[in-house]
Amino acid sequence: MNVELRGLIDLNRVIHEPARLLITAVLHTVESADFLYLLHATELTKGNLSSHLMRLEKAEYVTIEKVFEGKTPRTICRLTDAGHEAFESYREQMKAAI
Repeated sequence: MNVELRGLIDLNRVIHEPARLLITAVLHTVESADFLYLLHATELTKGNLSSHLMRLEKAEYVTIEKVFEGKTPRTICRLTDAGHEAFESYREQMKAAI
């Protein structure tokens, strides 16, 4: 088997899942994003987006902050340094394999 292709075996499974890959790709390009922005950017359902964000938070790739603007609640999501590193590592592994 090609050495580069063997690298696919070691892909980060947290990020490799398509919805989480989409979320991390969006968050990688911005400082932060609120839940509604991610909802529209990813076209996931609210429940699906929420569950994938929780999985990314559990892996310490995303921080989730609940804030209020006046009386309106907002959920702000940010990719952590570990999340940025994991995403970049994933991209490099995919580039090498392809």
